[in-house]
Amino acid sequence: MRNPRKPIAMLLMLAWLVIYVVAIGSLSGRIGALSGWLQMPLYILAGTLWILPLKPLFAWMNAVEPPEED
Repeated sequence: MRNPRKPIAMLLMLAWLVIYVVAIGSLSGRIGALSGWLQMPLYILAGTLWILPLKPLFAWMNAVEPPEED
């Protein structure tokens, strides 16, 4: 049987990315007021940290289901 976790996980990832992008975008005014030397590391950090909360979701999505017993 096809794993139903993958479509669910895809929707959860999409929802998380939308929330994360809106949150980081709402901080752009504050970050934009900083010097360029501070902006660059903050945006690099923001561009990589989005993946960390998704690690458990990836593990759940790719988990092998136990075989069905008759």
